[in-house]
Amino acid sequence: MTLRYFVDPATGIVGRSASAHNGGPTPVRIDQIAAGTATLPYQPDYRLSYLAGRQLAEFGVRQQPVGPALAVLESRRGATSNHMAPWFAIDRQGVTDEEHGPVWFGTLAWSGSWRISVGADLIGRVRVMGGYNPYDFSWQLRPGETLDTPVLYLGYSGDGMGGASRLQHRFQRASILPGRGRPRLRPVLYNSWEATGFAVDEAGQIALAERAARIGVERFVMDDGWFGARDHDRAGLGDWFPSPRKFPHGLKPLIDRVHALRMEFGLWVEPEMVNPDSDLYRAHPDWVLNFPGRPRTESRHQLTLNLARDDVRDHLLAVLDALLSKNDIQYLKWDYNRSFTEPGWPEQTPEDQQRLYVLYTRHLYEILAMLRQRHPGVEIESCSSGGGRVDLGILRYTDQVWTSDNTDAVDRLTIQDGFTHAFTPGIMMAWTTDTPNWATGRSVSLRYRFLSAMQGGLGVGNDLNRWSADDVATATALIADYKSIRATVQTGALYRLTRPQSEGATVDTLYVAPDRRQAVLFHLLRHYQGRDDLPAILLRGLDPERSYTARLAGGERLPDGVPERASGSWWMAEGATLPLRGDFTGLALILESD
Repeated sequence: MTLRYFVDPATGIVGRSASAHNGGPTPVRIDQIAAGTATLPYQPDYRLSYLAGRQLAEFGVRQQPVGPALAVLESRRGATSNHMAPWFAIDRQGVTDEEHGPVWFGTLAWSGSWRISVGADLIGRVRVMGGYNPYDFSWQLRPGETLDTPVLYLGYSGDGMGGASRLQHRFQRASILPGRGRPRLRPVLYNSWEATGFAVDEAGQIALAERAARIGVERFVMDDGWFGARDHDRAGLGDWFPSPRKFPHGLKPLIDRVHALRMEFGLWVEPEMVNPDSDLYRAHPDWVLNFPGRPRTESRHQLTLNLARDDVRDHLLAVLDALLSKNDIQYLKWDYNRSFTEPGWPEQTPEDQQRLYVLYTRHLYEILAMLRQRHPGVEIESCSSGGGRVDLGILRYTDQVWTSDNTDAVDRLTIQDGFTHAFTPGIMMAWTTDTPNWATGRSVSLRYRFLSAMQGGLGVGNDLNRWSADDVATATALIADYKSIRATVQTGALYRLTRPQSEGATVDTLYVAPDRRQAVLFHLLRHYQGRDDLPAILLRGLDPERSYTARLAGGERLPDGVPERASGSWWMAEGATLPLRGDFTGLALILESD
């Protein structure tokens, strides 16, 4: 066994991984292998925090005492999953809060089935262990062969959960994301799904692109429906070529028009999936996960390709490489909408079948790495049904993630709150979409939807054909303001001043630029409680000696009592009193220093 350690001097975060090498003459079977463990000294008040939920309600912060009963955080689904994130934090109940007290945290950099366990031994010491999930896993290690684990990253903050989050955000931007240390700011994106569904064609997409360009969008993305026989979700997956009926001249006329409008062009893909009604499946029915003699369970009318196979990996790489080589594409939205079922590999020997879980994810990483090498100008989003594949493994190869399919602006406040406990908001895509929201039926103003979505990477998913002149004006103004603050939102220090889980009526989230010359406070009211005297919001992280000028996003007038200019020490000691009236109202206070 070889144990490897990595230490980031800027944050103190430690990476731990292990390698098992068989130097003997006979095979060795490995049924469980961990990347690393951590031990905390005895304290009677340790509390475990983790992120759990489900599709449309991902990244919920859950907490429980740490005791002798082992807490197991895991995914057995073949991928990271919407239901639990490979992240944990341990603090001291009654001692630690958002900005004070000790927090030990960790995350596993793996996009396949994973497991983290937390428990106390008989004398109260807490042990944490993380690595491959042993469920349905086995690796026959042949003579001369090596099995490497993923990396378990571990860290500590004395500044509460907020301090732990900020350390992780800095570390991810500097050491994990593509463009290490210099990740590109997320462009404002438009996605055509809600406007057109599967009914895409050249003329309709061009019309949407022209509308998107007028409000300040920088990246136009054509979603599902552009390829093969994809008129509905029952056919076409696997056939990654433009529909000759919908795009008789190929994608070039659309792409050229998008570029002429000074926007980047992107496409939705779901390469790991296949419809039985597709050319690919008819040619290679043996390429999907299956157990011989058992029905192949479809989800969303699709099956999962066995990416552990070399021929499947090579095919997907070739098809996607050709798509990017023939078309001037700047972005892929890489979706993954179902979990494993029947995870069999009939062509493999029985003793090697359970390698599937590890090889599948390794081959996914290889495809992404090769596409990035061959097409360095193309960015990739890990979509995965919203939140289903977010971890520090996939983030080495992707530039952003789709946080949740739930785009309800109110629900997103809770989802985004949990997400930022573990991941930087610079990768957290958040969209405005149509109202009533498709997932919740809730109706809120376009302005509120923007203020919720501007707290990450901003996207617009509305049907622009239905917008009024007022909608266009609102969006244009807020997108322009977002561009002026996005560096602060995406690379600054995040402070969760009032969280969605609190009893307060508002959610207050502050971002402070690395040089502390700009700050933006998002102040959103969920439920109006019949009183206008909301408490003053004390800001954090500003330079106490600097003088900051205040303005509101969207050109609104500052409320009475809020100074147009004041020092950082004043904003932190006296705070901002920002009255709001009515459910689902909000504002963004922008502070800027010369």
